[in-house]
Amino acid sequence: MTNGITTCFDLIRHGEPAGGPMFRGGLDDPLSDTGWQQVSAAITEDNQWDLIITSPLRRCHDFALQLAQQRQLPLHVEPRFREIGFGDWEGRTSADIMARTPDALSRFWNDPVNHPAPRGESITAFHERVAEAWRHWQKSAAGKRVLVVCHGGVIRMVLSEVMGIPIDRVFSAVSVPYACRSRVRVDQSDRGVFSCLQSHGS
Repeated sequence: MTNGITTCFDLIRHGEPAGGPMFRGGLDDPLSDTGWQQVSAAITEDNQWDLIITSPLRRCHDFALQLAQQRQLPLHVEPRFREIGFGDWEGRTSADIMARTPDALSRFWNDPVNHPAPRGESITAFHERVAEAWRHWQKSAAGKRVLVVCHGGVIRMVLSEVMGIPIDRVFSAVSVPYACRSRVRVDQSDRGVFSCLQSHGS
């Protein structure tokens, strides 16, 4: 490789899902009206992409499909970018979990590797599948501008790769609210692959 190749990834978390705050994981709720407003407001006419990648879950896919159709962009569904499976916590609120199992949530946020959700996906397995997809798209979309519509957990796993944050710290170390945007630049050359976080939160 004689000339460097730069790829720009914009990662956006979905907006608020219907049904209110809860641990969703693999539950496939659509966006609420507020959620549609949140993600729509996070995108401007000045934003330019060459393709869109989305989680298969509706809270991501519905918006990604609409945007891809509006802008006539290729849309790729990436199953490895679905949210972490929360096992017995799926469909339950934080308050309910805290009432039934005090300290379980604080243990999870502080050390999810050793304190996962009961019968949930391990953080290690989650990180491995997200990192695998991340490496794939760095190669497949090299030199392009890419929008990734995904989940808070997925964005955290990508940022752990980019910034070297240990996976047992990234859930508590990085805040990813609804419709949060993160921009990652990836430069590939004969010297290797270098990635950096350029912006987060807007």
